[in-house]
Formats: sequence, C-alpha cells, structure tokens
Amino acid sequence: MVVQMKKIISYVAIVMLSLVLVAPAHAVIKKTAQTGLQFLKSDMSARSAGMGSAFVMVGNDATAMFHNPAGIANITSGFDAFATMTQWIADISYSAGGVAYSLGNLGTVGLNFVSADYGTIIGTVVSDVEAGYEETGNLDVGALSVGAVYARQLTDKFTVGGQVRYAYQHLGSSTIPTAVAGETEEVENEVTGLAYEIGTIFYPGLFSSLRMGMSIKNFSPQFKYQEEAFQLPLTFVMGVAVDAFEILGMGGSNSLLLAMDAIHPRDYTERIHLGAEFVFLNMVALRAGYKFNYDVESLSLGGGINYSLGGIGLKVDAAYSLMEDFDNVMRFTIGASF
Repeated sequence: MVVQMKKIISYVAIVMLSLVLVAPAHAVIKKTAQTGLQFLKSDMSARSAGMGSAFVMVGNDATAMFHNPAGIANITSGFDAFATMTQWIADISYSAGGVAYSLGNLGTVGLNFVSADYGTIIGTVVSDVEAGYEETGNLDVGALSVGAVYARQLTDKFTVGGQVRYAYQHLGSSTIPTAVAGETEEVENEVTGLAYEIGTIFYPGLFSSLRMGMSIKNFSPQFKYQEEAFQLPLTFVMGVAVDAFEILGMGGSNSLLLAMDAIHPRDYTERIHLGAEFVFLNMVALRAGYKFNYDVESLSLGGGINYSLGGIGLKVDAAYSLMEDFDNVMRFTIGASF
C-alpha cells in the first residue's frame, strides 16, 4: 500500500509540474476580450458544473462531448442521451443536448448541439431627437453549434477522441452607408465556421480509477463579421482524476471521485478547477467544486440521482454556481441510457 501511494504521488507530481510549465512567463497579463463566440466555453452539464467544471477526466457519458471527446468511449450501454437547461447571467440562457452510441470495438460516435438565447436586446439608430437615438425594435440575436464526435479505446490504457463543431452566431442587422452618397444598405451581422477538438485519456494502472490526460477545444481559423477578424476561445486543458475510496481500500457501491483540471485559455491567464463527487450506493450523488482565477465564478454545489427502470438507466442532475455581482446560475440535466 505504501509503495502504491508513493507511485501515485509521483504520477500526480509529474502532472502538476506539467501544468505549471504550461503557464507562460507573461501569465500576469490578462488576455481579455481576445475571442468571440463565448457560448462555446459554457458548461453544458449539471454534473460537471456541480464539480466546478473539473470534468475533463471525469465525463463517461454523452455529456463528455463538451469537455473531452475521448470520454464517450467509456459508455458501456448502447445509447446514452442527455438534455441540459442553463439559466446564465444577464438574461442569457442555453439549451443543449446530445446522444452517443457505442459501436463496440469500432469505437463510439456522438452528436450534440447548443442553442444560445441572448434575451431581449433593443436596437437603436442615431437620430436628431433630444435623446440622440431612436429605438428600432428587438434585435434578432442568438447562436448555435452542432458537433459530431468519434472516440475509441486504442488500448486498455489509452483512449482518444475528436470532434468537429459547426458554430453560428447572429447579432442582428446594421444599416451602413454605401459608396454612393446618401444611400445605405442593411447587412446581417452573422458568422459561421468549423471548430475542432481533440482529447485523450491515459490510465497508468496504479488504480483502476486513476486517469490523466488532456483536451484541446475550439481550434479553428479566424472568424469575421465584416472587416476585423477574431479567434474562437481556444482552450488547452490537462486533468487528473481518481476515486479516493479505491486508494483507501473502501471500494464498492460508494465512491469519492476527486478531480483537478488546469486550463490554459487563449483569452485569460491560467486557471484551476477542483471538484469532488461522493456517490452513495451507486444512486445518490453529492458534488462540490471551486474555480480559481475567475472574476465572477467560484464555488459550485450540485447533486444527482441515478436509477434503473426496466433496463433503462435514468439520471437527473442539478447544479448551483455562485456568481459575484450577478444572479447565481442554475443548471439541470436529464439523461437516459439503454
């Protein structure tokens, strides 16, 4: 037992050192406002959100498609599906869903979507009236992404997965002057394009639940509305997770999963996510997590219930995330596997 503990400490130390080396020397500079389509960064799983989004090595169902595409290779049932509702800040809401299907030794495939509702935004135009502007009615704004995923367990210790996502965002229309004096034209403020993701999971073998790996999300060419181009929120994540009860020899129908993710985003300095999930009798789950180096996000709490009914696995998860200076965020996820 002592030898095993020394080995696991060594593995975790290597991962921690790697995470530190990822940070650039200029990490003190906050790289804010450098990317667009921010909805692609939002957490679309109540289970993940309840663990502080420390999920890159945790996801083992269809929700893993939003964190690490390799995770869906761990699906043991034929089909696994989910739907999530998120009431975000500033009257923004997200709807997400997905389905994954195991092809056995050929791997696992999945499809997912995210729809973003940006709430009511009133358009205006410059005017000679006293206020200096006139309202033009509600703007037609929103965003959507659709993803296709493939993952496969290459060996008993290594799994890899990839995803292609179609992303679309519409921010209303604008009336702009043309080259002809006195004439204007209306243009649509919308962008579309493809984003790519890849992820890996490695099981070193010290404990069956110990895994570590990485994911790269939102890799893409530049997007452009009219003239100025911008990048998607490219994010590199390294993570590690393990069942503490297995280490302590307390396995069985109860588990205590501990997870940590280190995030290197394009549009901010390095961040850390810590999360824990206690599962009682393989049925009831309690979760907690914390995000470090965020302006408004910090502590998250959550819970869930797993139940099998007539050969169909059902699950309901909820998460509550504290948001400084904004209303706190609630997420709900329902899922089924068969």
